[in-house]
Amino acid sequence: MAAGVAAPLLRRRLDLPGGPTLAAAAVPPAALCVAAPRGRLRDVGVCTLQMLAYIHAYEMPNDDPQRLRDRAHVRYPITIDRVIGLGKIPTQRLQELFADDPDMSPLERLFVWSHWLWFAVPHLAVGYVLLRRPREFGTAAARMYAVFDLGAIVYWTLPTAPPWWAAARGYIEELDTEVDVGEYGHRYDETEARLPVRRMMIEYGERFWGSRWNGLYDVLGGNPLAAMPSLHFASSLMAARLLSEVDPVAGAVGWAYAGTLGLSLVYLGEHYAIDVIAGGLLAETVNRNARRFTPAVKVLTRGLRALRAAAEDG
Repeated sequence: MAAGVAAPLLRRRLDLPGGPTLAAAAVPPAALCVAAPRGRLRDVGVCTLQMLAYIHAYEMPNDDPQRLRDRAHVRYPITIDRVIGLGKIPTQRLQELFADDPDMSPLERLFVWSHWLWFAVPHLAVGYVLLRRPREFGTAAARMYAVFDLGAIVYWTLPTAPPWWAAARGYIEELDTEVDVGEYGHRYDETEARLPVRRMMIEYGERFWGSRWNGLYDVLGGNPLAAMPSLHFASSLMAARLLSEVDPVAGAVGWAYAGTLGLSLVYLGEHYAIDVIAGGLLAETVNRNARRFTPAVKVLTRGLRALRAAAEDG
């Protein structure tokens, strides 16, 4: 467990290769199952270690920003979204129609907060299942974190730029010069307000958090070229499904949040419409096919139990 947690943290300092480092990061969740008896505390620990591994997988392609930028796909989501938006990408159409208030409307602030709250929502949904239906926790957690893991695979193999990144570099509309918005788009000035797509979360974030904003975003950022599919929407959709299986009221809250977030991601310039659609397809694919993998999961579970029994006997 210690080696698996430490390797990704030390990868840049020690110049560790990405593949073996990522493999090491995947070991701690299984190791904890062997090291500790089953219980809620261990369940939370396994999920935490799983998300740490995902975060490293999400960030690792950006260890070499220039190489990632050279590999990134920028044009194909623009082409698809222009078809969806009948000539203009939906983000551009929505912002031209409604985003005329430099101070941002209450609805736009709601959209920004729905985006920020996402960092907790998937895990709160899994935790709700643990509290209310502990016997169903394993399958619920497996579905949720499979969404994250499969999305990370796409981020490695098909790095794709979001609309705010493409707009600042002249891909959506031709610019006289590239606008410097920083690697993660966390600087904002009046020049950016004239871009065909504004990154509205940044505008509000700097106003709301002030001098703390850049530090906060550096912690939450990590890879600006990981837009396809939208794991924001995919995981929120899976959260809605998990909550619906526990009780209808929680499910209604989950579905309302997922719908709000999906619209927010497009409106705010964080994702293309096709990213959100792909995220929805990913979540539904995982949900529909989960039972097919139940036999394999049972084999893995028996193996971990046997290892734990052997460790206790030793």
